[in-house]
Amino acid sequence: MTTTHEDSDGQALTGRAFHLIGVGGAGMSVLAQLLAEQGADVTGSDASSGPALEQLRAQGLKVYVGHDAAAVPEQATVVVSTAIKETNPEVAEARARGQEVIHRSQALALAARGRRMVAVAGAHGKTTTSGMLAEALTAVGQDPSFAIGGVVRALGSGAHLGTGPAFVAEADESDRSFLNYTPAVEIVTNVEPDHLDTYGTREAFESAFLDFARALVPGGLLISCTQDPGALALALAVAEEGRRVVTYGCCTPAELPGQGLVGEAHVELQIHEHLATGTRSSLVRWTSATTHEEPVELRLSAPGEHVALDAAAAWACGLELEVDEQQMARALASFGGTQRRFEDRGEAGGVRVVDDYAHHPTEIEALLRAAREVAAARGGRVLVLFQPHLFSRTQAFAERFGQALGLADVAVVTAVYPARETQEDYPQVTGRLVSEKAPGTARYVADRVEAARSLADMARPGDLLLTVGAGDVTEMGQVALARLCERAPGDSGGEVA
Repeated sequence: MTTTHEDSDGQALTGRAFHLIGVGGAGMSVLAQLLAEQGADVTGSDASSGPALEQLRAQGLKVYVGHDAAAVPEQATVVVSTAIKETNPEVAEARARGQEVIHRSQALALAARGRRMVAVAGAHGKTTTSGMLAEALTAVGQDPSFAIGGVVRALGSGAHLGTGPAFVAEADESDRSFLNYTPAVEIVTNVEPDHLDTYGTREAFESAFLDFARALVPGGLLISCTQDPGALALALAVAEEGRRVVTYGCCTPAELPGQGLVGEAHVELQIHEHLATGTRSSLVRWTSATTHEEPVELRLSAPGEHVALDAAAAWACGLELEVDEQQMARALASFGGTQRRFEDRGEAGGVRVVDDYAHHPTEIEALLRAAREVAAARGGRVLVLFQPHLFSRTQAFAERFGQALGLADVAVVTAVYPARETQEDYPQVTGRLVSEKAPGTARYVADRVEAARSLADMARPGDLLLTVGAGDVTEMGQVALARLCERAPGDSGGEVA
């Protein structure tokens, strides 16, 4: 029997038709599942096949490979992402018929109606933080709905329509679509400028986050990180407007600008020990510049200070959602990660291969610091295959990417993954811009398969080999593992050519 879920206007989604163009994308496939679970008739298309389409077909959805005007149901609301152009034949057909065409974020807001939305935003850290929160709330029995741009390993999905009041959503700032939400709680992990192809300037990027905070429902809460100057500035501005704010970071309120509390509370993260398998830390909730509650122990099974900070944000949100502080900390301790976030791909010849989605310089710095802790425990080095994502981002951050890769012992940079951009618009931009800015032994190998094999040839027992980036570099972990398996017994790896 299909359960009818209604939005706040009382309009049932059961029987309503949606056609999603680009349904194989992470965000769109999640949305398709959510709409279908609410009783909507969902169809979709994508330029190529892949695991997401196969999963949707297994769930009974009609999804097609290729874009064909005939695939669009006449009564459907057509859902697109920013990457879908008006020249797409399915969009053109919907426009000609006068059908409703909406952005993915608008459809997600529709799916979230009637629930208490928690929107997680930031240039990086969104997927881990929202995944942590969804898994922890599930563990404590709240059965949240969630829409996350990555599969939460313990939950086996990035989407779920729950029976509880909370709806956890990863909010994408890349195309301003996060401004379509009216959350009850917002988590902002950082406001570090990115997507300047959309915003143009740092000021415009930061202004969008202020607009995002102003979209909170009356009485809603902003949870913002003090480790990032942009997120701290946002917290200060929002607090000055009289809105509710809780901050978090590796400091006490006395160490913040003005030496006092920003908003109603501050969660201090105290890291006691970095381990190859995670961190041991405490969370201290300050209610004034000089008053705090008893520390709460937090043990995490994923390495890195950045992951611990994400957990602090999720813990603060759990308290807002009326979860007991000790119970929330215990639930976070079991977080097993999301796909493509420090995800093990296997081990061969004593070399551990890990894949990660990091595609911004700050993300890569945090990843490689955590990787060094893991490699040190193994007595090995950190080897990185990095694929830059977008020509515009590569051009803007080439020097910072190079500096970040300096944290690796060996780095190989491959060709830029273009995504929505074309090489013709950026003829001088290649991965070589990054390798030339990296200190030490970084080098450029345009072909990603050749790059993966060459890095594997340099690996020694005990090393940690990472494939890093938001594009198809994720497929290169298996290439590296195959190369490692091909090596003759006793071959301990070579040096950089």
